[in-house]
Formats: sequence, C-alpha cells, structure tokens
Amino acid sequence: MRAAHRDDDRGQVAVEFLGMVPLILLTLALLWQVVLVGYTYTLAGNAADEAARAAAVGDDCEGAAKRHLDGAWLAGARVSCPTGDGMVTAVVSLQVPALIPGVGGLFRVDGTAGAVSEVPAP
Repeated sequence: MRAAHRDDDRGQVAVEFLGMVPLILLTLALLWQVVLVGYTYTLAGNAADEAARAAAVGDDCEGAAKRHLDGAWLAGARVSCPTGDGMVTAVVSLQVPALIPGVGGLFRVDGTAGAVSEVPAP
C-alpha cells in the first residue's frame, strides 16, 4: 500500500520546474538589463573623459568620444564639448539598449567630464 502512495507523486519535480522556468528566465532578463545599464554608464563616462582630454589639447572632441564607443552605443551617441573660463567640458549621451544592443532603447544616460584647456586663448 505504501508503494502505491509514492507513485502518485511521480513527475511532481518536473511540473514544479516547468512552473519556475518563466520566473527564472524573467530574473535572468532583468539581471542582463541591469548589466547593460551599468555598461552604458561606464561607456558614457569613459568616452566623456577621452573627449575632454582631446578637447583640452585642441583635438577633435567628438571624434575622440566616438573612437571609444562601439556597436549599438555609437549609433545614437550625442557628444557636446562646450568651453569657457579656461575649462573644457565634454558631455556624452548614450541610449541604453533594451535587452539586445542595437534593438530599441529604454532611456538616455549622460557621461560628463572636464579638463583645463591647454590651448592658448586667441
């Protein structure tokens, strides 16, 4: 009699696992999106640093920023390098991709950096 009761639970682990699969996949997708947001902030900050360094010595600010961006982040990048009071400020704005880089975007993040201008004033 005891063996028959145990047979009633056959396949229960498989059913519970199938019920958890969507939750596991959703969790992985959310974690991946968090990684993409962090990576975008890192890219924006690094590109802004490089752009500010280039502009401080009189080089092409936008070109320097875009050389340090790749793939999906390069396509929607906005770079500005205002100057004033002996300072150069670089602002790089990037679109955060939605799960797959190059497919859509969620929101924009900005990276800002500044440097003292080494170019003599006219």
